[in-house]
Amino acid sequence: MSPTGNHNPPWTIALPLVGIAALVLAWLARGIPGVTFVLVFGLIGSIVAAVHHAEVIAHRLGEPFGTLVLALAVTVIEVALIVSMMLGGGETASGLARDTVYAAVMIILNGLIGASLLVGGRKHHEQGFKLEGINAALGTLSVIVTFTLILPNYSASAPGPVYTTGQLIFVAIVTLLLFVAFTLFQTVRNRDYFLLADDAPTGKGHDSTPANREALLSLCLLLIALVAVVLSAKAISPAIEQLVTALDAPPATVGILIATIVLLPESVAAVRAAHANQLQKSLNLAVGSAIASIGLTVPTVALLAVIMGWPLALGIDAKATVLLILSLFVVSISLRTGRTTTLPGIVHLVIFAAWVFLSFVP
Repeated sequence: MSPTGNHNPPWTIALPLVGIAALVLAWLARGIPGVTFVLVFGLIGSIVAAVHHAEVIAHRLGEPFGTLVLALAVTVIEVALIVSMMLGGGETASGLARDTVYAAVMIILNGLIGASLLVGGRKHHEQGFKLEGINAALGTLSVIVTFTLILPNYSASAPGPVYTTGQLIFVAIVTLLLFVAFTLFQTVRNRDYFLLADDAPTGKGHDSTPANREALLSLCLLLIALVAVVLSAKAISPAIEQLVTALDAPPATVGILIATIVLLPESVAAVRAAHANQLQKSLNLAVGSAIASIGLTVPTVALLAVIMGWPLALGIDAKATVLLILSLFVVSISLRTGRTTTLPGIVHLVIFAAWVFLSFVP
């Protein structure tokens, strides 16, 4: 049994508690200038801690359950941020879920996968993964993305990028159904499609599997961190919106900011896996997170919109549609053979840079 400090060093125990302490301090000092910075510090610390503890649990469970735990933890954080800001902004935040989900998909398909392929290719020249699992994941993701981000622009029953209530409920149900079906496919019926490739190291010789006690501690701290994230997000959402307005930034900036904060720790984990020649784990994290992001976020915000009677803008504009279709097309080519090199990574990073640039210079 490895010592607790090996997997849960002191900072991972302290950060969730700091997040709760920041909430208490902010409540006691409400109205005092600078209290928002305390909340932001607590929020970022709680997110980093949540992803770390999800990784510990993931390591204990093994693949592909591990990447599923990470994806779900990140998605819970994302949903918490979106719902908190929607409740604070009301109908004016009708496009926040769309902007965040779209930003998450573009970051994952181009930034995360691109960096993983480039870093892994530079270190190992060529890397392998199991094609069956990735093909199934990309097929599922393509359908979910089309239903939620593209199709709303072409439905005739309601004008603009919105669904009618009936259409929204239908899309929410089928999106959740596809997420559940993919999860069962990944973890039960075809689990071997998502295990590490035969020639990839497992890393067990350098990092022992966490003991049950360590995993249980991480589970408790993960729950504390997620509570801190949810409450902190609700508290700072008005300040974020005021900042974006003051800077005269594009409306989609809030969604990009949320997706970046949420995905940053997981992106680091995926790139580290690719560097360690575990590209299968890296791709499981990337595509699994994209499916979970839409498969859980859209049904949740759709339910909220129906209950509150708010319009939910889901359709993206023409420029975003072109970039999204290009990303799906290129990733399907990049991952079509089961072997990758550095060039596809560079291509994805170029698309990522173009998306970031055009988001702020439309």
